[in-house]
Amino acid sequence: MKFLQYIKGVSTLTYDESLCIGCRNCLDVCPHEVFGFSDGKAVLRDRDSCMECGACVLNCPAGALTVDKGVGCAAAVIESRIREREEISCGCDDSCNSGSGGCCG
Repeated sequence: MKFLQYIKGVSTLTYDESLCIGCRNCLDVCPHEVFGFSDGKAVLRDRDSCMECGACVLNCPAGALTVDKGVGCAAAVIESRIREREEISCGCDDSCNSGSGGCCG
């Protein structure tokens, strides 16, 4: 299954193959199939598909992975969602925010 690719070459994901113990946790938790498995160790199949969620890092008992969670495309998605919610307007004046039970509660 092919997932979205983000901006090429910007992922902060790093992998130290020499530390990999072959547990396969990264394969199990990665939502974008960034990792594969070969010769008893994880391999980076598609670094550019990494959304920098940090699941692989949190589940790697050997410390073979690092990522700056949320600094890349994941942060952009989160920030855009926050902005969307901030821009939602009920269409009435500030009096609705005074606790009077108006359209904004």
